[in-house]
Amino acid sequence: MTDICTTIDIQAPPDRVWAAVRDIEHWSRWTPMITSIRPLDPGPLAVGTRAIVRQPKLLPARWQVTELEEGRSFTWIMRGPGISVTAGHWIEGTADRSLVTLTLDFSGPLGPLTARLTRSLNTRYLDLEARGLKKHAEAGTR
Repeated sequence: MTDICTTIDIQAPPDRVWAAVRDIEHWSRWTPMITSIRPLDPGPLAVGTRAIVRQPKLLPARWQVTELEEGRSFTWIMRGPGISVTAGHWIEGTADRSLVTLTLDFSGPLGPLTARLTRSLNTRYLDLEARGLKKHAEAGTR
């Protein structure tokens, strides 16, 4: 079950939105909820790609891409003692519009408790990510 989900309509083509989403190293340029993302593997985003993500109010976390559909979506997972967090990024669209859905799923023995304790912060962060992506993609920058 998805613990947290947000969807946003973006007036930009899916390929422009995807270009921003897959360029994880530069997320901090358009969303304040990311301090930095440092890939641990060379090359473009792919299944298996690992990265260290730094966010305000959270410990640095190592994420690994588990699924990727080029031009459409990617999912990555962060594992810690007693918890796994899966984050999904989906883009659907037409020639000039995109619908983006962002999700966070918490699992493991500490998953439900962590989801409950961090719900407000994570809901805010997903909203900031969605709004930052919208502004960035609609401005036409990469």
